[in-house]
This record gives sequence, structure tokens and C-alpha cells, in this order.
Amino acid sequence: MSEDQKPKGAIGRFLALPPDSVPKTIFIAVSVCLVASMIVSAAAVALRPTQAVNALKDKQINILQVAGIYDPNKDVLESFAAFEPQILELATGEFTDQFDVATFDDRDAADDPATSVALDDDPAGIGRQGKFVTVYLLRDDAGEIDKVILPLHGYGLWSTLYGFIALEENGNDIFGLQFYEHAETPGLGAEVDNPRWKALWNGKKLADENGELQISVTKAVPAAGADYHIDALAGATLTTVGVHNLVNFWMGETGYQPFLDNLKAGGI
Repeated sequence: MSEDQKPKGAIGRFLALPPDSVPKTIFIAVSVCLVASMIVSAAAVALRPTQAVNALKDKQINILQVAGIYDPNKDVLESFAAFEPQILELATGEFTDQFDVATFDDRDAADDPATSVALDDDPAGIGRQGKFVTVYLLRDDAGEIDKVILPLHGYGLWSTLYGFIALEENGNDIFGLQFYEHAETPGLGAEVDNPRWKALWNGKKLADENGELQISVTKAVPAAGADYHIDALAGATLTTVGVHNLVNFWMGETGYQPFLDNLKAGGI
């Protein structure tokens, strides 16, 4: 019996198939996909520390920007050193030393039942609210509070918007609002990133003289007046409603109001 006539094993029979046969085509396609997925997975794991550093840097840049002190020609860490981060307990409106501010993660805390609460009344659409958040104080040369930077988030049309609001030292006048993460529709809801729209927030007020929260993101100017009004985003009704709801939620009683009351009273 010649070599060609000897029975072949499974591998031998496979190798003997024509190059363009269906089994060989499928095998090559699956092999390429497996190798590519392994390379992508390995790259993702290897790059994870770099991605975390870049995400932190981007967050710090946004805090600098919303506070009005970002200088692209200066080192971000050097500029960010001007801020005094503090862990705030929302219920009391006071700072706590229960956690290390350098390692505390607001999002992890909001997901942990031990450090968060499930919301029944949830206009911001966040599901759970952390009991503790990281806030940032910016002091003047005399050591007095110049601005406070408060994180906030809430659901828009397609995504949760994460951002910061900067308030003046009186805890009522808005210096700026900025989102650093969202997935809203480009050209519509994503106009929350438009510098012209963000500039509308500067100089607006949260509450009236009676302490009633009046800030409004709507098409029409509310009865409280233009001092409390930011124009709605054109063609992005649901994103606008989301921003209105999340700002009012976080600036209200279940958000930063206890802290802002302490700030106004000089207790911070």
C-alpha cells in the first residue's frame, strides 16, 4: 500500500483538503478571531493603568475648567494642587474623616449598599445615591473659600451625565457647570459641551431670597425671573429635562442643601 493510500487521521484529512474548502475557511476565520481577541484583551489589561491615569487627569482638567483656573500651559497636577478635596456627608452637610480622600471613589460608594441609599423619589434617574461625595474647595490668598466645586450626575436621553457645578463662596451664585462624561446625541444633547451654552450658567442663582430653589433649565423664563433661568438645548428636550432634574435634585434637600446651608452660615 502506497503512502497516499494509507488511512489518514483527522488532522491529515484536514490538511489534505483544498485551501479554499469550507472547513479550512472556517478554521482560519475562527483562528484569526481568537488570536485578535487575545491580543485586544492583553492590550486592554496592559493599558488599564494608563487609562485610569488619563481618566483622572481629564476629570481634574474639568474641575479646573469649571472653576475658571485651567491653564493648558501649566502642569495639571500642579494647578490641581490649589484645590482642597474633602469627603462630604450629604445628610449632615459636614466633612468626615471616615475615608481617605486620596482613594475614596464616589461611584463605588454610590454602588455599595453600605455607603448609599436606594431612591424612591428619583428625578435624576440615578437609582442609588451615595451618602458621601468628594467636594473641592478653592481658597483665596487669605485662606477664605472662593469657590466650591460639587459633583453631580443624572440621566439625560441616552446616558448618565457626570459633571461638576462651581458655586461662589455664598453657596448660591453659580460660576459654572460642566459635564465630563456622557453619551448624548452629537449635535443635540451633546451641546451640553458647547462653550456658549455652558457660559449661560455663569452668574445665575440657585435659590431666591427666601431660600426656595428656583434654578430652571427650560425654554421659557420662569416666574422667578431670568436670574434663575438657563435656556433649553435646541432640539434636545429630554437631555434638557435631564439636566434640569439632576441640578435641582443635587441642589435640593436630599443633595447639597445641608452643606450649602452650613456654608452660608459660615460653618464651613
